[in-house]
This record gives sequence, C-alpha cells and structure tokens, in this order.
Amino acid sequence: MEEVKIETEFIKLEQLLKYVNIASSGGIAKEIIQNGEVYVNGEVETRRGKKLRQGDKVQYEQYVYVIK
Repeated sequence: MEEVKIETEFIKLEQLLKYVNIASSGGIAKEIIQNGEVYVNGEVETRRGKKLRQGDKVQYEQYVYVIK
C-alpha cells in the first residue's frame, strides 16, 4: 500500500490514476475506470470525476493507494 499525499481538499479519480502513473493520459484513465477495473474503498467506481479525500483507498490490480 502506498500513500499519496495531496495538498488540496480532494483529487479526482482520473487525476490520481495519471499522478501515480497507472494511466498515461486522461483517455486511458477514463477507459480503465469505465471498465470497472478501479475500486474505491472496496467498491467498483465508474465515475472518473469521483472526488477522493483523505483516508480514501483506491485499488487497481495489485496497486493500492491511500489518500493522505
């Protein structure tokens, strides 16, 4: 599990996937999310604009990130 520190109130799911280098572009992030491959707090999340806040956990394949 890796911690992702943000300086703002939230980060959008699509932005997080690009930030941690899971997706190289917004289009790829959109495809991954809409295919139901990303979990937020243990549930499938298909909204790329989902706002992630401190304490949220994001999982994609074997990668797990916690927002700090």
